[in-house]
Amino acid sequence: MAKILIVEDDLTFSQLLEGFTRKHKYEPFPVHTVKEALKLLSQENFDLLLVDYRLPDGTGLDILAQLNEKGANIPLVIMTSFNDVRTAVKAIQLGASDYITKPVNPDELLMIIQNGLKREDPKEETAGAKHADTIQGNSETAQKLYEHINLVAPTDMSVIIQGESGTGKEYAARMLHLQSKRASQPFVAIDCGALSKDLAASELFGHAKGAFTGAINDKKGQFEAANGGTLFLDEIGNLSYEVQVKLLRALQERVIQPLGTTKNISVNVRIIAATNDDLINSVSNGSFREDLYHRINEFKIQLPALRNRGKDLELFIQHFITLSNKELNRNVKEISAEAKQILNQYDWPGNLRELKNVIKRMVLLSPDGIAGISSLPDEMILAIHQSPKPGGSDLKAINEANEKSLILETLMKVKYNKSMAAKLLNIDRKTLYSKMERYDIE
Repeated sequence: MAKILIVEDDLTFSQLLEGFTRKHKYEPFPVHTVKEALKLLSQENFDLLLVDYRLPDGTGLDILAQLNEKGANIPLVIMTSFNDVRTAVKAIQLGASDYITKPVNPDELLMIIQNGLKREDPKEETAGAKHADTIQGNSETAQKLYEHINLVAPTDMSVIIQGESGTGKEYAARMLHLQSKRASQPFVAIDCGALSKDLAASELFGHAKGAFTGAINDKKGQFEAANGGTLFLDEIGNLSYEVQVKLLRALQERVIQPLGTTKNISVNVRIIAATNDDLINSVSNGSFREDLYHRINEFKIQLPALRNRGKDLELFIQHFITLSNKELNRNVKEISAEAKQILNQYDWPGNLRELKNVIKRMVLLSPDGIAGISSLPDEMILAIHQSPKPGGSDLKAINEANEKSLILETLMKVKYNKSMAAKLLNIDRKTLYSKMERYDIE
């Protein structure tokens, strides 16, 4: 029975989550603060965490940071309100497995829990395996990207892959590996953003028994595990200065020294690094070594954001529908015109990863074969209907934009019950209908 830690300060909602998870044969452990959660995490082993973003003594990101610091690979789902969606996307970038917005849809919550519990440890993923959930685009931007990959893949040049979170940096790294002369050798991926200073050195170079507290056995480092193949360092900019020094030596001399030993081990690996931000900025502010930057930056590949990939969006949507139909035993054949318009207008801050999750949710909530607007996450519809805040001193336009946003958010909270929405907004139903027509709210 999987053990789920629930961190939610709303006692009523916490009880609902406890009952829901117990009903589905999970073992829930409800707590209400960051402090209580961290205490319980030090005492128990959990299979998944359901964590509210806003808590009395901090946020869910504080818990996520502690897990990252300890190198704990526990799936963590962030629960947010509409207004915290951008923060939830940031949590995904920092290592959260998923997020869900309130009010929670039971089917969606169950799907997210099941996905989290069956998520593979990236360290155990088959080396060189090609991701089944990825597909190449056909846009001009995509074609230029693949030309660069095809050009540099057969060489042994170190590559930096730069792009927003969710754009497919690991997939691009795997393409480079599979088209290289090292394709038959290991492909090893490390998320540097999830490693503390001590853990990073041990993970990269290995350690001897007794090298530090908790080192109860000898451990082979990932450099040694990737020997002859490719080592993918995701979010390399998060490595500490001390680890950067050791990494530079390993690349220059092709030798590593496990922690707690004096022995040198020869290694031959190709380095592919990835980053959300331009490492030049990190070099400028002194947080990343310039000599290491030049050592790994023999070739740079820039991955485009999904919002800049034009006609590729439709291709990705169809691909993820096919995958989701197969996984969820559904038969969704099309998306309604209204829903497709929202998908095309949304700016996709989480890129391909977010698109995949949204399409999977739509397929789950569409048993009749057509995915309509009701299957879209509420926060997406809200984001589209929230007109950009006007600049200057146009007070009327600003008030109208705020009013439209408030009406739409209230309607979503009450599942479009017009009478209840009018009551919450302190207006009569006739006024509400008039404003909905004025602001083109369906």
